Amino acid sequence: MFVTFSSLSSFEGVDVSYINIPHFDKIVHFGFYFVMVVLGVFAFDEQFKNRFGPQKGLIFMLIFAIAYGIIIEVLQARFTANRQGDVLDAIANTLGALSGMWIGKSLFSKRWPLK
Repeated sequence: MFVTFSSLSSFEGVDVSYINIPHFDKIVHFGFYFVMVVLGVFAFDEQFKNRFGPQKGLIFMLIFAIAYGIIIEVLQARFTANRQGDVLDAIANTLGALSGMWIGKSLFSKRWPLK
């Protein structure tokens, strides 16, 4: 919900000029989606512990995060006045989700080896 709100809200008037890091917005996109997938995998496992294995949780979260990231960028491009969709943001979202899946898989492989 936080990602949706922050993605579709206007931050006009918010001064972030003191952050002088090249492509900082891409780093933020990467981080949001990385955390979303890692936490989502753990939440999925807790919710559906006996019905699905951790591998299905990883795959579900990866597909969900990538689709969600693309949909948010399309919504920004089509339906917001002060925001714009960006293909590079969608790529950063996807790379964050893939990295989150990799870390999630590494964490779960200690408890349940994935084959």
